[in-house]
Amino acid sequence: MQLEGPCKGVAFECEAVLRSLPKWFGIEASLLEYVRDTERLPTFVARDEQSVLGFVTLREHFPEAWEIHCIAVHAARRGSGTGRALHHHVEQWLSARGARVLQVKTIADSAPSPEYAETRRFYAAMGYVPLEVFPELWTPVHPVLQLVKPLVPH
Repeated sequence: MQLEGPCKGVAFECEAVLRSLPKWFGIEASLLEYVRDTERLPTFVARDEQSVLGFVTLREHFPEAWEIHCIAVHAARRGSGTGRALHHHVEQWLSARGARVLQVKTIADSAPSPEYAETRRFYAAMGYVPLEVFPELWTPVHPVLQLVKPLVPH
């Protein structure tokens, strides 16, 4: 597996990753926006010889504070360590640039979903801690959990 980024020109491959995950990315308009974001936000990919296995897009709020805007690993590769490897790669890239904190938003546990319970477990395993729940930031049926993680300087 190769880790690359930030890179451009991967929208088509990232779309294929998202389409393999309909329980997370089943809203067409949102999926297409995430695809467009791969061309305008820093995007990192994990690939094998044939294709992109997963990707991360980042959003800079301040030089010291960044957000994981989207992270996805192809359904056929989930559980293989691809997401962890991508996340570690992104952390190193951010730390080398002086970033001190990384945040992510996901669906809070007040909206029961086995898929998003899995997502929250991934973030906990990566060292994130819950910071706040925003009951109506996205929609009332999609309460948002904000998680944060301090970054180790390099």
